[in-house]
Amino acid sequence: MTAIAVTIAGSDSSGGAGIQADLKTFSALGVYGASVITALTAQNTRGVQAIHNVPPPFVAQQIDSVFSDLAIGAVKIGMLSQPAIIEAVAAGLERHGARAVVLDPVMIAASGDALLVPEAIETLRTVLLPKALIVTPNLPEAAAILDEDVAPDKRAVAAQAERIRALGPRAVLIKGGHAEGAESVDTLLDDNGLQRLAAPRVATRNTHGTGCTLSSAIAAGLAKGHALREAVAAAKIYVSAAIGASDQLAIGHGHGPVHHFHGLWE
Repeated sequence: MTAIAVTIAGSDSSGGAGIQADLKTFSALGVYGASVITALTAQNTRGVQAIHNVPPPFVAQQIDSVFSDLAIGAVKIGMLSQPAIIEAVAAGLERHGARAVVLDPVMIAASGDALLVPEAIETLRTVLLPKALIVTPNLPEAAAILDEDVAPDKRAVAAQAERIRALGPRAVLIKGGHAEGAESVDTLLDDNGLQRLAAPRVATRNTHGTGCTLSSAIAAGLAKGHALREAVAAAKIYVSAAIGASDQLAIGHGHGPVHHFHGLWE
């Protein structure tokens, strides 16, 4: 059977993040990708110039169209900028019994532009987190979910992972890309306890779409039937290699994209 994953997220007109990054990741990892677009952005490597939110009823219609026809093996959720859109997505997941849900709580673009209105954080916290198999915040996003300061060390990161998991998701992966040090360390907390996944930190400005890419790589692994820890570990390897190869690309004048097809292009 063909492995299929769907991304429910915003569109990035420059192609490096959001829906475009997710579909590239699915394709690179051998998974058929479907999409539900929640927002259109006028965006490039320098920043986000404008956002046009898709009406919630149309988001719901896209979900129904995809799930009523395709055998969805996993769901990746990205940019949901408004409370009503979050509620529409949560209702759609419930309607179709979606289980392998990877939630990337996208709040701020790599350029620093806000992608989530502040009043939507509570809706995300209470309505969507409990439906996720795994939630994948970076350090600032984890702090925002909990309304706390950014965790300063690995003990504080682990404690925040515990508190986020208490909100309902089966697992939490707090990404360490915003920290300092020679390694980028992600912290995974699931039914089996705490695990840290480390990779050498790459000195590059081309980090546009890293969070989207990691979460969609996890969804790709789940769609192929991999266990959660196996999917997370493989996704970490994939995104680290994509960041490492990003300087092979010459895209834009700001934060360029990672190289999704580093294993396929010459």
